[in-house]
Amino acid sequence: MKSKWRAGLFAVSLGLAGILTGCSSDEWSTSESKPKGEQVSLDIFQFKVEFKDQFEEVAKAYEKEHENVKINITTVGGGEDYGAALRSKFASGNEPAIYNIGGPQDVEDWKDKLADLSDTAAADVALEGTLDGVTVDGEVLGLPYNQEGYGFIYNKNVFAEAGIDPASIVDYASLETAVKELDSKKGELGLEAVFALPGKEKWVTGLHLSNTFLAPEFDNNVLKAFSAKEVEFQYGEAFKKILDLQNDYSVQPTVSLDYSQQVEELFSLQKVAIIQQGNWVYGSIASIDEEFAQNGIGILPIPVEGYEGDRIPVGIPMYWGVNSNADEAVVKEAKEFLDWLYTSETGKETVVSDFNFIPAYEGYDSTKIADPLSKDVYEYSEKGKTIGWTFMGYPTGWGENELGVEIQRYLSDEASWDDVINTTKKVWGSSR
Repeated sequence: MKSKWRAGLFAVSLGLAGILTGCSSDEWSTSESKPKGEQVSLDIFQFKVEFKDQFEEVAKAYEKEHENVKINITTVGGGEDYGAALRSKFASGNEPAIYNIGGPQDVEDWKDKLADLSDTAAADVALEGTLDGVTVDGEVLGLPYNQEGYGFIYNKNVFAEAGIDPASIVDYASLETAVKELDSKKGELGLEAVFALPGKEKWVTGLHLSNTFLAPEFDNNVLKAFSAKEVEFQYGEAFKKILDLQNDYSVQPTVSLDYSQQVEELFSLQKVAIIQQGNWVYGSIASIDEEFAQNGIGILPIPVEGYEGDRIPVGIPMYWGVNSNADEAVVKEAKEFLDWLYTSETGKETVVSDFNFIPAYEGYDSTKIADPLSKDVYEYSEKGKTIGWTFMGYPTGWGENELGVEIQRYLSDEASWDDVINTTKKVWGSSR
């Protein structure tokens, strides 16, 4: 990863213990309510289903402290196309005050509807490098949600029972050996299959899995991906081998398997041993089996042949944007809400303890990161063993609507891997 991004987002990030300076938590107090004045309604349109309930609760806490504010939250995600839903929302004329953007490509697409957030307290304390992809001509057009990382989430108990040491899985060959061992013992281990590959979820394959193999091509730099006129798939064969391995040893049919089935029905109930997901699944698993979530799961890298090293992709999943078309009072209140969320003591506690976020801001106590998956991501980040989130720089819709669709055709035996590569390379080129 380029030094600024790695040192800022992943290494420095993780000097999380410290005290905010300037516009910080001292500026906010859970005991202070904003003076009652003009009533302001904040409509928030967001994508993260995993923290929907907790987010609604923290919004209520904000309303109690700010009696003139009413917050309305709409959550679209978990298998639904957030980007398409957001475009429909704006087209309806019922534009949200706060919404989510992904990175450079989304900034380009939405720049006429994004307010400058440079003057926010949150922007002042965002970790170095985290704002690079959303800064245009000196204007900060988004604030980081959090940091996330993904890879292969595995069942520690099943691995132990099968006699497999997770630390021994360091490349594709050792992963394949472990998978075959698990498959040979799946009856005695109580497994339906080794994997649950959610082929229905184009973001899992077309965005997250592809990123693992395309990020090295772009030097783990989202801006380099964003400016690239073409994609070569330098690690295309390695990509195919990992996709095939998951598909061959997965609950079938993979093309109709969705996120909920993968995470809740299969992995959380310990019917499969491995899933490709990230630290965001912890809450879903804990809601079904808290003991298993806390003590029985861990994360492994997705190996990339030809790009050796035990790395996991870590980055900013989404940014908060504020609608520049909203009334001045709404824009002002939207900024104050986001500042409160990330710099007040109430907000900071919620971000770590209730949202289970890995913060993308200074001034957090890293010891409060409680869940094991986030701790694993934190450890990889701290050691600099990371792959960039360059999928935020893909051409608009390319990852899901082009590559994701072609992968579905491949999983359904309707296209060869060469078809997948050639078709999507052409679309990338024509999009740029």
